[in-house]
Amino acid sequence: LGQITPANVVRLRVSWTYHTGDARADGRSQIQCNPIVVDGVLYVSTAWSKVKAYDAKTGKALWAFDPQVPGQSGVNACCDVVNRGLAAWGGNLYLGAYDGRLIAIDAGTGKQVWSVDTIDRAKPYSSTGAPRIANGKVFIGNAGSELGVRGYLSAYDAKDGRLLWRFYTVPGDPAKPYESPMLREAAKTWTGDLLWRL
Repeated sequence: LGQITPANVVRLRVSWTYHTGDARADGRSQIQCNPIVVDGVLYVSTAWSKVKAYDAKTGKALWAFDPQVPGQSGVNACCDVVNRGLAAWGGNLYLGAYDGRLIAIDAGTGKQVWSVDTIDRAKPYSSTGAPRIANGKVFIGNAGSELGVRGYLSAYDAKDGRLLWRFYTVPGDPAKPYESPMLREAAKTWTGDLLWRL
């Protein structure tokens, strides 16, 4: 980057391109994430939570991972079967698959290391957001609030996928105990019948 200056930036050109083959039938772009680069390898997630790895210098395809998201899960979100990115830590990539699984993938081989469900499969949850990593923990939320499910943030152990904690962002059924004092206070601000439906 130190070689790029205001005087020579006009000379930048495309070095390589690669068509992932994951475009939707209606032509919509199915890469809605920022690719990440680790140790010279570029990783990108595409439609249906597929992951691709490329040599960042040459564009050579290195491997592809398909989590085999069931097609019927496509009804569980407002905005198509997109994926908004990956996280990297300790030689693994972390993917929030559209069908609510959190998956660790070996960054060198593209093979699955572990997979855990992050959602209640009886409800219309999905997952489109990019996980985040800190202190050996993988943090991930969910999608589906437009379909009437409760939002929450979960932390999983990055090594084995064990659930460490879950923080709900909205109150739940008022007939059941609140998960935290904060939710008890938040429930005081809610009116009508919306609360019990969550």
